[in-house]
Amino acid sequence: MFEGVILSSIESKNSISSFMKKPFCSIPLIWIIEEDELGKRLPMYAEMGWERLITEWRRAFSRADVVVFPDFSLPMLYSTLDTGNFFVVSGSPVDVWSAESYLESHTKSESNQYVLVLVIGSSFFYSKWPWDFTVAMRDLMPLLKNFTSANNQPHKSFKFVFLCGNSTDGFRDAFQEIGQRLGFPDGSFKHHGMDNDINSLLMMTDIVLYGSFQDEQGFPSLLIRAMSFEIPIIVPDLTIIKKYVKNEVHGIIFQAHNPDSLVRSFSLLAPNMELSDLARSVAHNGKLLARNILALDCITGYVKLLENLLQFPSDTMLPGSISPLQQYSWEWNLFRRRRSRSGVFWGFEKDSSPVKKPSVLNPLEGELAGTNNIGNTSENEIEILKQDNLTEQDWDDLRKMEIAEEFERREVQEINQRAEKTFKSWISIRGEPQNDKNLKFETNERDEGILARIGQPLCIYEIYNGAGAWPFLHNGSLYRGLSLSTRERRSASDDLDAVDWLSLLNDTYNRDRLCELGGMFLIAKQVDKIHRKPWIGFQSWHAAARKVSLSAKAEKVLEEAIQAETIGDVIFYWARTDMNSRIKGWSKILNFWSLCDILNGGLCREAFENSFRKMYGLPKEMVALPPMPDDGDHWSILHCWAMPTPSFLEFIMFSRMFVDSLDSFSHNSKVSRTCLLSSTTSEEKHCYCRMLELLINVWAYHSARKMVYINPVSGFTVEQHPVEQRKGLMWAKYFNSTLLKSMDEDLAEEAEDRDHPSGRWLWPLTGDVYCKLIRDREKDERRRQREEKQRRAEAKLREKFERGPKQTPLGKH
Repeated sequence: MFEGVILSSIESKNSISSFMKKPFCSIPLIWIIEEDELGKRLPMYAEMGWERLITEWRRAFSRADVVVFPDFSLPMLYSTLDTGNFFVVSGSPVDVWSAESYLESHTKSESNQYVLVLVIGSSFFYSKWPWDFTVAMRDLMPLLKNFTSANNQPHKSFKFVFLCGNSTDGFRDAFQEIGQRLGFPDGSFKHHGMDNDINSLLMMTDIVLYGSFQDEQGFPSLLIRAMSFEIPIIVPDLTIIKKYVKNEVHGIIFQAHNPDSLVRSFSLLAPNMELSDLARSVAHNGKLLARNILALDCITGYVKLLENLLQFPSDTMLPGSISPLQQYSWEWNLFRRRRSRSGVFWGFEKDSSPVKKPSVLNPLEGELAGTNNIGNTSENEIEILKQDNLTEQDWDDLRKMEIAEEFERREVQEINQRAEKTFKSWISIRGEPQNDKNLKFETNERDEGILARIGQPLCIYEIYNGAGAWPFLHNGSLYRGLSLSTRERRSASDDLDAVDWLSLLNDTYNRDRLCELGGMFLIAKQVDKIHRKPWIGFQSWHAAARKVSLSAKAEKVLEEAIQAETIGDVIFYWARTDMNSRIKGWSKILNFWSLCDILNGGLCREAFENSFRKMYGLPKEMVALPPMPDDGDHWSILHCWAMPTPSFLEFIMFSRMFVDSLDSFSHNSKVSRTCLLSSTTSEEKHCYCRMLELLINVWAYHSARKMVYINPVSGFTVEQHPVEQRKGLMWAKYFNSTLLKSMDEDLAEEAEDRDHPSGRWLWPLTGDVYCKLIRDREKDERRRQREEKQRRAEAKLREKFERGPKQTPLGKH
């Protein structure tokens, strides 16, 4: 399982439904949205009455723990979908990347007839009428008058282009009207819509004027793009701008609402209607600044977000140190390599033209537009639909009700069987066959899946927890699903519901702590009813997610291998330690117990040794940590293995006692933490899981089982830790089957006599409780019942004989 998920586009909406299901529903999710397309369509959805579509998007947004925007204007566009999880991390290299990509394929041209000034404003008003532009136009009038009279060059003048709104929204006519009222000469100003090509406009621009006087929290992204085109900028003395831009170094800063200051700024950049050396210097320095202007803010923003949102596991490898220069710059080399491989990066082709791809919005809108009476769905009806979705608590309550009803039904049935029966009428007797035909059969596990597995020596149980893991499961006669969640089995399958078969798993606390081993306890307890095969295997759904599940070729090799292995015990496994992404990079330099420590909060050895000592009753001064060799071979991980069924039952016998000892040590420890083997809340929830993944290795090694690794792709097999090399290292006496059976019977006698000293005792709940004492008691009870039955029969015959015949004399009446 991963510790978090990051989605990087609005197009990721299709995958959100999977993250709403177990086991992914509790994983922290960060959704980065840089597009404004959906935000612009939300008002249209409201006008058309598409409340159901808005509700669907709001539900998707609510799944994310944090929805991250790179600009402060985007949260305003998406305010309809805000559920309190919006967050802004300023900064993105997209604008710089777009400008540099465009410059690689285009050449900038300069006009000898005019100086083109592009006026841009706040991103909050891109689609509305920016009143700041009206103020800017008024302040620009003295500039035109001063430069016209001073230079007296009618053949060259300033021309202003105002960038805002759309080209079809009537902005052009509005600008013409205001310009004429302010006295602008004809042809000296023009409107350019945001829906047109902005990069081509910037290629023709000589000076960029930021005309908004609104104080904002973030640096204007369009201003960064303009600086990336190496265009000199004139900006007001806003706080956010002065934080990054130095006057007459990266740009010219003027006093807001001061026309004289604005005129002076233009005179510095174009004193004689020509760009000055200062303008070129400012443009060059501005381009260098824009390249990495918000890199540090963006990087530190995401670092803080991840630190606050994610709970890093015990085996997290800390990042290496970086130079101060790297902290203030983007990794441009990585971006270029990515584009050189795919030709597309950040939605742009190599020539910076946008990549047109199908949007997730169109199918949703088309589906909704084709639905009849979609606008008639009221908010109350939507709320009712939302409330109709049953929660996990609802399912638990329903489950308890069904158990209570089943208990009551069986109790009534037993009472009816003991009650005195009356004779039935012929009508009721004749109707019984017809009633039997109408009875519905209860869920029967013996369906097509079991029939297909008849005759096969092996069945691999895939253990999963929730519907979200279904795509990672296999179909076919070799596999059978085992669900650890209530009512989360796949439809049209013969998957087992572990909660129905083992009462221990009804408790989510125990189920979460045992993980896959809880499902194995179930199979071992019901092996005669469920399995009945000479070989048994297990595979966690994580194996397919980590791409280490068996391929068709490896499956065939495994089936052939188990038929060839007729002498001795052997365990085949196909997920090894260095394939696990959590410990990849560690396994080459650490031994078995070091790896276990890394995965378990640094206390694996201590917990294992204390549990092992308690399990066998060893003295404190005696070493109780079984030695594991550092021979360069690999160990099993992720519960992906197969072995003979008798060996599996022996392993479960050992595991039940070890888990009980581990649980007792964990609960009786003086450490304040709830789980000794965890460093995060997520690890605490699955406290024993990471150690129990490795337990199979300790048991197999010291019980002299042959360990064979199967490559999950090629099927190539190689023996690991050969038995011949283990001589003198194995603690075989502790893993002897006779000793384990004796210990198991001792625990069963304690459970039968109820003289276990501890208040919490996990062992009786993990499987069968059976021993010689119980067998003798059951035998005595059966003998007593037979004797009692015989005594009652003899007493009844004696009473009948003593009463004698009671026939009425003939002719009495």
